Amino acid sequence: MKSWKTLSRTTILDHSKWLKVEDHTILLPDGKKLEQWCWLVSPDFVNVVVQDEDENFVCFRQTKYAVDGISLAPVGGYLEPNEDPLACAKRELREEMGYEAKQWISLGNFPCDGNHGNGIAHLYLACEAHQVGEIIADDLEEQEIVTLTRNEMMQALLDGEFKVLSWSTAVALSLFHV
Repeated sequence: MKSWKTLSRTTILDHSKWLKVEDHTILLPDGKKLEQWCWLVSPDFVNVVVQDEDENFVCFRQTKYAVDGISLAPVGGYLEPNEDPLACAKRELREEMGYEAKQWISLGNFPCDGNHGNGIAHLYLACEAHQVGEIIADDLEEQEIVTLTRNEMMQALLDGEFKVLSWSTAVALSLFHV
């Protein structure tokens, strides 16, 4: 199999650092050209599933603008320009929970939309995490830190309590590692 090739790209909306929309012209492996292929540019981000020194999981119960109701959520945030994903994950864990972790496991990097871009999700499991300071996050949503056993985390995942796809993916992959 051969990859598609981008022949040209034109920005049609430059809304902010959070969203750009591009119009791509693409060459398919069979030589067919596709014009006006919509491409979304948004920042890459991290999600970090946290396991403390007692092997419990630490996450948030929170509200989120795009989520109906209350959801469980891992640590997460956008990469700064030219920031290494693991450095971002460590920064977000420190800012959002006041934690550091002794061991980091990469769970993979995944495009959010296989056909239209929209950023890369870098997923991590932070093990042997412990509090080292105060929370210094600037999150807008209401949230509280909750601790769950492995069985409670599995049940919450199965019950759909992690209501964002990247969150559920990070949790599921983490449960395979512990």
